[in-house]
Parts: sequence; structure tokens; C-alpha cells
Amino acid sequence: MTPLYEGKAKRLWATDNPDTLRMEFKDDATAFDGKKKAQFENKGRLNNAISTLIYGMLEKEGIPTHFVRQIDDTNVEVHKVEILKVEVIVRNLAAGSFSRRTGIAEGHVFSRPVVEFSYKSDELGDPLINDDYIREMGLATPEELAHLRKSALKVNELLCAFFAKCGLNLVDFKLEFGRLATDPSVIVLADEISPDGCRLWDLKTGEKMDKDRFRRDLGNVMEAYEEVLGRVRQNLA
Repeated sequence: MTPLYEGKAKRLWATDNPDTLRMEFKDDATAFDGKKKAQFENKGRLNNAISTLIYGMLEKEGIPTHFVRQIDDTNVEVHKVEILKVEVIVRNLAAGSFSRRTGIAEGHVFSRPVVEFSYKSDELGDPLINDDYIREMGLATPEELAHLRKSALKVNELLCAFFAKCGLNLVDFKLEFGRLATDPSVIVLADEISPDGCRLWDLKTGEKMDKDRFRRDLGNVMEAYEEVLGRVRQNLA
């Protein structure tokens, strides 16, 4: 079959149901707006397993998502959504681009979570935008934007507590949301939650357990992902 959409880490395929899609997790890894590329055996399997478990946990906590069911090691069935062009980043500690932009040292703990918005555009490098940009670009209504912020902070609260049980510090993460094809007035959490889109540091050692191992050539990338999966499984048993 021809995929409906192919991104850096996933493909979307049509199904017999026009309201659902098949989402495939790829073994590809990219960084720095696609300038750095690699493939890691089992990356798709690991991200699929981690994201499936976390989305199941969030659903039980009342967070609506696009997740329907896991199909196999690298595929899930998801509700068809129109992805909002507004990505939401939640930061609990300074790291990555935040530290580069501000000069604040990595590891600085914020007094409260920092919420950022970026314009979902590979061509433009996903630039940071604010409420005024979003209004003038017609990316979301004020009510939708308030919903995105509230939902992201709730997800952050749940994930911080959960990852702490796993011995992991949730430094920051990116979320995507979409309008349901069957009811565009309903916005749900979409895409994935995995070490590809979260910074996770070991609570005891500070070791990076996420895609920064690939970005910074730290090695043992899939070993870190495997460790994260093991801890997530153990704490959801």
C-alpha cells in the first residue's frame, strides 16, 4: 500500500474504516531538522511499546487520545485526526534549545512548568510562536489554544508523577493534538510519547535516557530506550 503520509519517524496508512488509520513506527532517527540521520534496529518496536503503554495510562486518567489499539510490534490503529499545526512543548528543567537560547544552564529547575508553542513546519524548522502568531495565522481559536495549554499541563502532571515512579526525571517533552475526523469540535492528544520526544534523565545518576544520546553521540541509544521500556512496563504491571 502507498502510505497516506510519511514523516521522519512514522508512516500513516489507510484502513478499511475511513475514521481510523494505521500508524507505523519506523527505525529511522533524525536530529537537527533532519541534518543528522541514522537507523536503529528495534527503534520502531521500542517507541511503539512505550507510547502504547503511556497512552493507555493517560486514557485511564481521563486524557482523550487518538489511540485505538496496538496491531503488532511496530503498528497501532489510531483515530483519524486533523493535526493542529501548533506543537506544545512543556519544560520542567532547562535543557536543549531553551538553554542555548537563554544561556540558562542545563538542569536548572523551573519554579513552574514552562509552556512553549511552535509552528509545525519542517520547511521552517518548527519555529517558536506565541498566542498572537497563532491567532493571526489561524492555527487555533483562543478557546482551542487554552484547551491545548490546559491539557498539556495535565499530561505533564501525570507524566512527571509516573516517570518519577520509574526513576526518571521528565525534563521536557513535545505534544501534538488533532481534531477528530468524526467530530472536529473534539481535540485529542495525537502522535506519540516516547524517548524520541521526551527528555528523560535517570533520577539517581542524571544519565540521559532519550534521543539526546543520538543527538550528542553518547552511544547506547537503543539500550537506553530498552531500559525506559522496562521501567514503564514494571510500573504499569
